Amino acid sequence: MHLATVAHPAGTSAALLDGGVWRALPAPDLSAFLAAGSPTTAGAVIDGAVPVLPLPAPRKVVCCGLNYADHIRETGRELPTHPTLFAKHADTLTGPADDLVLPKGLEVDWEAELAVVVGATLRRADRSAALAGIAGYTVANDVSVRDWQYRTLQWFQGKAWDATTPVGPVVVTPDELDPAEGVEVICRVNGEQVQRDSTRTLVFDPADLLAYISSFTVLRPGDLVLTGTPGGIGAAREPRRFLADGDVLETEVPGIGTLRNTVRFTD
Repeated sequence: MHLATVAHPAGTSAALLDGGVWRALPAPDLSAFLAAGSPTTAGAVIDGAVPVLPLPAPRKVVCCGLNYADHIRETGRELPTHPTLFAKHADTLTGPADDLVLPKGLEVDWEAELAVVVGATLRRADRSAALAGIAGYTVANDVSVRDWQYRTLQWFQGKAWDATTPVGPVVVTPDELDPAEGVEVICRVNGEQVQRDSTRTLVFDPADLLAYISSFTVLRPGDLVLTGTPGGIGAAREPRRFLADGDVLETEVPGIGTLRNTVRFTD
């Protein structure tokens, strides 16, 4: 199934794609729908539906850094024995076609990612329970402000700028997409491919991550876990390369869709 939060002339709605049309689910957005645990039963057709940020109100957004072998090597590190984790606030998230607006003068980098949507309450879950607790997968870009990220040993201040982490356009359920079989994660800047890798090379797969995270903090339906980015980030290039005003950032996971976000720098 393809699930989404869609905007339409009367507001927003959680929705299910059915035969090429969006049908309403009984909630104003996918965050509320997953939290309610309602059956996935399609309602009326929604005219003029446009997918927006699918999960506007997750309780937790947890991210894994350094999770693709090639990306780990390009940073000069050894393969980790445990996931490298950090958190974002829901305010960090933005929609699949929204502009990314930041102040001038920042070193803004791209990080294409597959994101996991939690579909069940997970507390100290084993791998089997974690796998069963996945509601689906979506696309994200952990856009990072590198000069702020590396001011200290803590990454948070470079990762949690408001409305800079695009997510969407839809959530695809596990029966239609399996990262273990190898899902490509692709990033393009102005049409130029800058990242491409397969989830087969993840050090910690989605079930591993959910089980590990749930060992110390409960995960609930609608929470979001970003699984890490492949090699090819701008900060690791020679010379280093960062996003410029007007750049179009595309983030694609085939089988889910593509985010298209324009970077805007302001005074």
